Amino acid sequence: METGSPHDTGTADAQGTPTPATADVPAPDAGTEPDAGAEPVWRALPPGLLTMRRLLLVVWLGLLTLATALVPGLLAGPAWGAFAVLPLALLLWGWVMLERNWRSWRYAERADYLLISRGVLWHEETVVPYGRMQLVEVTSGPVERHFGLASVQLHTAAAATDATIPGLDPAEAERLRDRLTELGEARSAGL
Repeated sequence: METGSPHDTGTADAQGTPTPATADVPAPDAGTEPDAGAEPVWRALPPGLLTMRRLLLVVWLGLLTLATALVPGLLAGPAWGAFAVLPLALLLWGWVMLERNWRSWRYAERADYLLISRGVLWHEETVVPYGRMQLVEVTSGPVERHFGLASVQLHTAAAATDATIPGLDPAEAERLRDRLTELGEARSAGL
């Protein structure tokens, strides 16, 4: 497995379970620029995002399982309560798929653009040139704030290259916002 690849799952622990790659890669210094010819240093999303999404899955599908078991079970008989197995199966499938989706998200800062890679079945890689960025904002809803997470939203001149990096630590989101704003101003001044 090649390091630096957007699909790199990192190393394996003693049981062979993959651990996220680049999760603890230090952030580049604000005064240095990534080498344009080198491979990008991909940064993974923090595990708090996976925890938040899994908790939301359990809450919503837990309520759906309860409703699916009680309503038909009370109205039509206990045998109809067996339909509660369907949301439970969906919960197990969603649990696995959320981790696969979380592992697929990566971002890398290059000299002239930001790369965002995501997707399990349909892999998508977005290139956001610094000179085209018009607005970089950090958002954090109530659930994200509870888990200590924030998202970075990038708006560009072309709506097709707008991008979001979800579930970052607030300090990293602010650092990324400041760096992208600084690089965007420098690149747009040179146009």
